[in-house]
Amino acid sequence: MEQFLAYGVVGLSTAAIYAVISGGLVVTYTTTGVFNFAHGAVGMMAAFTYWQFSAGWGWPVWLSLIVVLGILTPLFGLLVEMAMRPAQALGEAEKLVMTVALLSGLIAVARWIWDPNEPRTLPMFFADSEPIHVFGATVTWHQALTMAVAVVVALGLRVLLFRTRTGTEMRATVDDRSLVAITGADPVRANRIAWVLGLELAAVGGVLIAPVVALDAASLSLVIVSAYAAAIFGRLKSLPLTFVGAVVVGCMESYLTGYLPQNQFLPGIRLAAPAILLLLALLAFPHGRLRGRDRQLSPVPLPSIRGTLFFAGAIIWTGLILATVLSDSDLITYGQIFAIGVIAISYVPLAGYAGQISLCQITLAGIGAIACARFGAEGQWWAIIAATAATGVIGAVIAVPALRLSGVYLALGTAAIAVIFDRWIFTLPAFDAFGVRVSFFDQGSIEVVGPSLFGYAIDTPQRTTVFAAAILALATIAVAGMRRGRLGRKLIALRDSEAAYATLGGNLLTSKLLVFGVSSAMAGLGGALFGMQLGSVTGDQFNFISGLPIFLVVVLAGLGAVGSGVFTGAALAGPLNAIGVLWPALREVSQAIPAIAGVAFGARAVKEGGIAALRKQWDTAFADRIVMGGLVAWVLVAWLLRIGDVINGYVLVTMLIVAAIATPLVAANRLRRTQPVGPTEAPVPVEWRGLSRPWQPEDEEELDRVLATQS
Repeated sequence: MEQFLAYGVVGLSTAAIYAVISGGLVVTYTTTGVFNFAHGAVGMMAAFTYWQFSAGWGWPVWLSLIVVLGILTPLFGLLVEMAMRPAQALGEAEKLVMTVALLSGLIAVARWIWDPNEPRTLPMFFADSEPIHVFGATVTWHQALTMAVAVVVALGLRVLLFRTRTGTEMRATVDDRSLVAITGADPVRANRIAWVLGLELAAVGGVLIAPVVALDAASLSLVIVSAYAAAIFGRLKSLPLTFVGAVVVGCMESYLTGYLPQNQFLPGIRLAAPAILLLLALLAFPHGRLRGRDRQLSPVPLPSIRGTLFFAGAIIWTGLILATVLSDSDLITYGQIFAIGVIAISYVPLAGYAGQISLCQITLAGIGAIACARFGAEGQWWAIIAATAATGVIGAVIAVPALRLSGVYLALGTAAIAVIFDRWIFTLPAFDAFGVRVSFFDQGSIEVVGPSLFGYAIDTPQRTTVFAAAILALATIAVAGMRRGRLGRKLIALRDSEAAYATLGGNLLTSKLLVFGVSSAMAGLGGALFGMQLGSVTGDQFNFISGLPIFLVVVLAGLGAVGSGVFTGAALAGPLNAIGVLWPALREVSQAIPAIAGVAFGARAVKEGGIAALRKQWDTAFADRIVMGGLVAWVLVAWLLRIGDVINGYVLVTMLIVAAIATPLVAANRLRRTQPVGPTEAPVPVEWRGLSRPWQPEDEEELDRVLATQS
């Protein structure tokens, strides 16, 4: 009985911390309508900063707490509110990317400032005081403090939100900001208070939990998964139910630690338990209307056949250039462009076309790498096909329980699935099931061998790079073909309005399973290529945190753009790797670049993405055969000079950069010279197209949108 009480005390003290953190999460969401995925990362940064002041520099505890909780955290909250304010006009995926960017960026910054290989510990509060004995259970003063703080926070939030004018403004702001402003309230002030208060509670929770866990950036940031589960208990709006959920999560973790049988299969389930509970809560509890949900959807461009084929050819040519000018070691690093690109392009049909936000694509990529390694241990040509198909089926199965979720709930559900695989499934040892040997990463690494096609083995970095480039080119063509076909139009209709789609005869179940299966198959194919490029991979390379930069850059590029794949691969495997090679001291901080770009993206309230901006610059060049011929000739000459060792790699890169900058400028200059002077022709109204000028395929889609808007 004493042991049961002891585990109960530990569970309640942990639950108190989760209650504080999840309370701040609910306050922020209830007021602003933005679900803050970076909530735990803010607590992590507060814990590291507190350690730096108190343990690293020897400051008094009281002074460290005042600086961290009283000065730095409120200032950071104000900065976050300023950055998030323009994001109110964005769609769900674009709004989500802001907080995901903060999560990824804060982890990268923490790893840069504080060496992750150096162990750090924080003493508990009142560690020298005698513990309290209650009914045979021992309660430390640190545990008592956490429980007391949770009670104070619960009472304080209740009074603030339901007994003060400020609280009323905060709760009303998310529903209709303009209506709140008419009453004389200030919605900006309400949002500012919510962000500061929410992040303050995250920081308090981070400082309280840091002494009882390891000071690790990723682990502390993912403590928030437990708080997510607690918040879902309260359906992201009820503080009492959120606190009940925190008690359930905290006690469950504690009792699993004490009573879970000890064997090689179950330790991971204790680590994954909060994510499992989060997923079950998402599926079990009804969810009301998403707070502050809007229909500010990003446009989905219609790619032309000619442009897509040219782009696919350029991808393959890029692979050939890399394979012939880079060394084997460099190809292992920079050849990842195409494998990462295939993983990235899997987001386009799923999130860009169908509007289904998934944060577990990197997990599916890991499954693809595992399947390819198991099926193709001896280079079987069909292994990569089998891995792609198997991942597609698994992705469709994973999607079944998530079909009733949408928006931020779907993002949370897929994030929970990713964490479950990270902490449990991928760590399992090999076992037999129904006479079949099942093996994942064998608690270490696995080797992924390239296939043999028509007697030609893909067994060198050069061949793997060209092969991956060809696969990415085919995937780009397939996604573009999907967009131009009936399936693409159906998926976009599904994204625009699920109710209208079902009313008009669309099958939601079939469409969602299909798009989840197709995108999962692409992600698995990308994971297999990634494994081939590196030769050997581990489970850590496919964890939840590793997949966040891919999601970030895809959104920055444009979720609906077919060029998002190569754009993401080039961004993550190109400049970021080069920074780490040229300036090793900046390796960690360079990982924060996608996060910085994500915050800047949201702050500017950009809806179209980077590829749309590039396309506007290059449209004139693509239409000018002389300019494009000159570009091809310039790149060809530079390539041949490098192959002949006439120039080195730096000169080659410089020549390519010059070509990329100069080409649209030259094309624009030529257009100005050849364009007749005079008034420009006014655009033809959509209702006159087909009469005053020939009808074009994109006109049908624009007409449908105009009619839908008017209805």
